[in-house]
Amino acid sequence: MPPLPSLSAQADHLVDLGVAELAGISADELRAFAERSGAERTDVLLAVHPERAPASALAPLLRREDKPGFVVVDMPDVDDFAPYDIEVPDAPLYLVAGVDRGDQMSNWSPEEALPALTKEERTPLLLTEGIHWVLQEPAALERNRCFMTIGSRLRKANGALDARTPAIWISNGTGRDGRERRDAPKVGWCWWGNRHTWLGFGSTTGRSA
Repeated sequence: MPPLPSLSAQADHLVDLGVAELAGISADELRAFAERSGAERTDVLLAVHPERAPASALAPLLRREDKPGFVVVDMPDVDDFAPYDIEVPDAPLYLVAGVDRGDQMSNWSPEEALPALTKEERTPLLLTEGIHWVLQEPAALERNRCFMTIGSRLRKANGALDARTPAIWISNGTGRDGRERRDAPKVGWCWWGNRHTWLGFGSTTGRSA
């Protein structure tokens, strides 16, 4: 994977996309955070806390071949998928280090991948972090090389975890996606116990404010 843009460039891009305004953060505040964190660094991803910028608002900002991203129609509860067993900095902005797509885990199920990531001292990406990554580095999403973001889970009313796990991939324009969305970035879900040959597992070595 190519390196990320510099933190200053990432901040500018989020401002240009309207993410700062969406999150209730001023452009100056966002750029100052990047400056304090090391403006020219290319080894960390700048993320907005999911409570400030939810997946439903970020997904349409994705672009691939001039087509906007979207959330699948059968995931109206996308923003209810919250960090599970993951410590997210209690701050509007934070850094995500060592982002990896997890290609080596393609055709693994989430159930198989999670303990392997833990053993490697990595934690899975949140859905919003995955979207931030593709916003900053569109090449992170390739045909047959996409990824799950199993750090976000949905807890049902009875306390059990929903069996769906979020993922980001590229639409084929079939079914309810619609032909016009072929090749568009797509936020969807897969079952906890299922394997998919085109999906790795996005992960990080850590988060910091």
